[in-house]
Amino acid sequence: MRIAVPDLVSNSYFPAVAATELGFFKAHGIDVELEMVFPVGRAMAALRDGEIDFVAGPAHATLSAFPGWRGAKLLATLSQHTFWLLVLRSDLRVRPGDVAAVKGLRIGAAPGPDGALRRLLAEAGVDPARDDVTLAPVPGSGEAGVSFGVHAARVLEEGTIDGFWANAMGAEVAVRSGIGSVTLDPRQGLGPPAARDFTFAALVTTDRLVEEAPHIGEGVVRGIVEAQRALRADPSRAVAVGRRLFPPDEAAIIEDLIRRDAPYYTAEISASSVTNLNAFSRDVGLLTGDVAYDQVVATRFAHLWTEL
Repeated sequence: MRIAVPDLVSNSYFPAVAATELGFFKAHGIDVELEMVFPVGRAMAALRDGEIDFVAGPAHATLSAFPGWRGAKLLATLSQHTFWLLVLRSDLRVRPGDVAAVKGLRIGAAPGPDGALRRLLAEAGVDPARDDVTLAPVPGSGEAGVSFGVHAARVLEEGTIDGFWANAMGAEVAVRSGIGSVTLDPRQGLGPPAARDFTFAALVTTDRLVEEAPHIGEGVVRGIVEAQRALRADPSRAVAVGRRLFPPDEAAIIEDLIRRDAPYYTAEISASSVTNLNAFSRDVGLLTGDVAYDQVVATRFAHLWTEL
């Protein structure tokens, strides 16, 4: 079995990484390999085409390859709520929560995650075209093996961009170096309230796997739940994983980030989160109409989210 991750050096998708590296999947008889596939739309296309078996990524991105939620299901939440942050150059001295501060700036955002930022700006009355906000991929971020958030922090330091929208790992690298400061963090209430529930980090698979190999689906969900529980109980378990997979500087940070994110590591996919997810997906043009909860979520595994 193969799991694609659009950004391997990420705290938000980390439960899937930890479940692989700490043996939680293997304990249920499932051999899993991690594969970094960027951007997330490419990962979802690979899932659709049968090249991989699961994607750990933002839930709404599923729709880029599975229109109307046809053919794919969310198995579990990896990390609750919208998990990206906006970091701006610290010398701009922007007040946290000030969305209008992006006017006239060059912001790096990966394809897929950029939809959440664009919608957040719209919620706050900021029009990128009118307000001269450049939203584009960070130069060099598409190269093989590049972690978007960490790379964005480096490019910010070079002065090529004025800010970036990425996971907390990239944000933390920029903040610790002194080059950046967090301006928006929807999950923590910095930004329009609606932005907190645009999307969430999820584990996605195909309808085919759910129907034809439910024992694999069950084992994978159990592995995710067990990994989340282990990380909540002891965030230091992330250290060994970081040392194996991350660059040294990021490996030294991961325990702090996991400790901070631990309250969000629960697998439940609530009805309200799917309602908000579908509303956001309609707003950004990924979905038309409404879709029932059980068409989005693999409900046959729902009892596992809280069973352990």
